[in-house]
Amino acid sequence: MKDDRGELDLTKRIEELENSLSIALSINDKFQREDKDKSELISQLRQRVNELLAINKSHQNLMGRQIQENEELKKDNKALAKQIDDYFNVRMTNTRNSGM
Repeated sequence: MKDDRGELDLTKRIEELENSLSIALSINDKFQREDKDKSELISQLRQRVNELLAINKSHQNLMGRQIQENEELKKDNKALAKQIDDYFNVRMTNTRNSGM
């Protein structure tokens, strides 16, 4: 004898499919939220990288100016040291020539 539970089986199957669909939609929603969070994080990180690149460029320019200024100061220091040496050499020569 054949058991006729056709409508009952379909109702049960519909409930199973609705449950599966609900789970699938929930998972999809979760992944979409995670993707949105990741997209926001990526956007924030890109912005921070751009800020850091600008800071790096600024520091490179500043270091270039500092190196150039340091070289100029070294040249000035050498010139002043030579002037002082020349001054004392002239004074010593004059002192020796004057007989002191």
